[in-house]
Amino acid sequence: MTKKVLFIGDYGVDDIVSLLYAYYSEEIEVVGIVVDYGNISKQNALVSATYIQQLLNVRIPIIGGAVRPLTGETPIYYPQIHGEYGLGPIIPEVNGEITEFENFHEIISIIETYKDELIIVNVGRLTSLATAFVLYPNTLESVKEIYIMGGAFLYPGNSSPLAEANFYSDHYAANLVLDCATNVKIFPLNVTNYAILPNEIINQLNSYFMKMNDKAGLLLKPMITYYSNWYKQRDPNSVGGPLHDLLTFWAVANNEAFKFIKKPVDISTTDGETRGVSIGDFRPYKELADYPIHDIALEFDYQKFINNVYNTFTNK
Repeated sequence: MTKKVLFIGDYGVDDIVSLLYAYYSEEIEVVGIVVDYGNISKQNALVSATYIQQLLNVRIPIIGGAVRPLTGETPIYYPQIHGEYGLGPIIPEVNGEITEFENFHEIISIIETYKDELIIVNVGRLTSLATAFVLYPNTLESVKEIYIMGGAFLYPGNSSPLAEANFYSDHYAANLVLDCATNVKIFPLNVTNYAILPNEIINQLNSYFMKMNDKAGLLLKPMITYYSNWYKQRDPNSVGGPLHDLLTFWAVANNEAFKFIKKPVDISTTDGETRGVSIGDFRPYKELADYPIHDIALEFDYQKFINNVYNTFTNK
C-alpha cells in the first residue's frame, strides 16, 4: 500500500530532488504540494513545481503557501546555493502563464480525503504548517504522521552556530508546530548532513537518464553539482551537498533504517544567538523538561539509503 503524502517545501535543490524521488517511487504517492517561500520566492517555487509536473506529465494539486514568515520579516533567498528557481543553473520553461494564487484552504479537502493514512512531509520553513494548525486544528488531528526536516540537537547549526535554517528562519512557526503537533518525527542536521550522494552514483544515474532520454531525471546532476559546489567553496573538506530533504522524504517508506529517540523538544523564540535553537532534553533522568515529546532521528543506514535511492530512480 502506497504512503499518501502532502508535501510542504521551500523549493531548494534538496526539496526538488526529494520531490522527484517521490514521483519515481512506487511506495509513495504525493497527493498534494504546498508551495512556500524559503530558499527561493514563492512565485519562483510555483514555476518550478509546475515545470516538474509538466516534465513528468503528472497533475497533482498545487497549493499556494506562505510568502513570508510569521515574524513578519522580509525573506532572504539563497540563489547562490540553490539557483533562482531551486534548480541550480537551470531556468525552467513552462507551458502557459503562471500566476500566484491563494487556495490554502484546499489542504482541508486533501486531509479529509485521506485522513488517518495521510503523512505530511515538511522539508522547508514551517510557516504554512503553523498556519494550518492555527486555522484548522481539528482537521490536523486526523493526520497520521508529520515528518519535519529541521533542527540540530547537540550539533552545530547551519544558519547560525546553534540553529538550523528551517527553524531559524521562522522560529515562531517551528515552536508553534512542535507545541501543537503529535506523531512528529524530526530529522535534524545530526543525520541529514550525512545524506550525500557519491559522485559515482550521480554519474551513473545521469548515464541512465541519458540512455532513457528522461528529461526530469537529467535535472539531477546539474542541480546537485551546483549545490555541492557551493558547499565545497564554503568548506574545502566537504565531499558534496547534503540532501537533507531527500533523507526526510526517504524515511516515509524506510522508517526501519533509522534509529529514533523520544525526547521533550522546545524551540527558542528569542532573537540573537539562541534564535531558532532546537532544545532536546537528553538527560538520563526519570523526570525531564515539560516540553512536548517527539521522535528525533539519531542515525540511519547510509548504504541502504544510497542503494534504495539509486534503485528508485532507475526503477529497479
